[in-house]
Amino acid sequence: MHEGTAVLPEWRRAPMTLLEPMRMKAIAITSYGAPEVLRLVDCAAPVAAAGEVLIRVAAAGVNRPDVLQRKGLYPVPPGASELPGLEVAGVIESGDVAAMHEAGFAIGDRVCALVAGGGYAEFCTAPVGQCLPVPARFSDVQAASLPETFFTVWSNVFDRARLQGGETLLIQGGTSGIGVTAIQLAKAAGATVIATAGTDAKCAACIGLGADHAINYRNADFVEEVKRITGGHGVDVILDMVAGAYVAREIKCMAEDGRIVIIAVQGGVEAQIDAGVVLRRRLTITGSTLRPRPIAFKTAIAKALRQTVWPWFEAGRVKPVIHQVFSAAEAAAAHTLMESNQHIGKLVLAW
Repeated sequence: MHEGTAVLPEWRRAPMTLLEPMRMKAIAITSYGAPEVLRLVDCAAPVAAAGEVLIRVAAAGVNRPDVLQRKGLYPVPPGASELPGLEVAGVIESGDVAAMHEAGFAIGDRVCALVAGGGYAEFCTAPVGQCLPVPARFSDVQAASLPETFFTVWSNVFDRARLQGGETLLIQGGTSGIGVTAIQLAKAAGATVIATAGTDAKCAACIGLGADHAINYRNADFVEEVKRITGGHGVDVILDMVAGAYVAREIKCMAEDGRIVIIAVQGGVEAQIDAGVVLRRRLTITGSTLRPRPIAFKTAIAKALRQTVWPWFEAGRVKPVIHQVFSAAEAAAAHTLMESNQHIGKLVLAW
């Protein structure tokens, strides 16, 4: 070799016909079990398919389904990432340009998105239709706390249970991520809100978020309290995250033509009910899960949120409620807090 001849680094001398896949850090479920099974790993980054964008994730929300998935109790839908995480916020890195243009997005835009998995990572793909712009003046952490609970509450309380202004909503678990969202959306829509919680402090938090009444279910019978509060009329809609034995009790405090919508079964999957009361009072008992629903279904929810709820953010009528932010590497600690039920509002991981 002649003196002064430059030696190219190995990566410069390698053939350029094949590109190495982009790498990223992610939080993986290494086996089913306690929070400690969540580990920081290095893996290949996903690639956006047709109709998708690749988001450089700044923050990701932590939700109860993530805990169930970690325990092996919530199967991943076919085709979805095995990594946990159902909501993210960050910047569009790449993707289907035509689909982005049609939805009003471009590379470099800040978005939050509902995803079927893969949120606990530095990069995550999302269907374009499930993306929403980060509301003005919101941080990435605030934006990451929105999609899962707002999509869920809108779909179940407003689309499925048809809550109207002037009606009364009972929320079982008012300080959960779902609960704090439901309180605010129902109040913004003109409904009366009754929330249940397990401590006086949590009841006070529900009132602070706008609930008209809060019931400590540990020292009061919510059925009798609802009857008292409503003057015997009952509530029009119940958002139930407990199920089990709660369903029979909820039927007793429903108004005529009332609707119960079940979105979780923390109290068990079996319930005994008085079918006679259901008949006489023309009650509807329904429920849903969001994760396995098709993209078109979730896209319709996103459009409704952008049209109705995003202006409420701008007007200050609705706000994100975040209990604590963890670094992504502290995902196990976030799950431990989630399972303790000591939090009020959302938990978020930040990269």
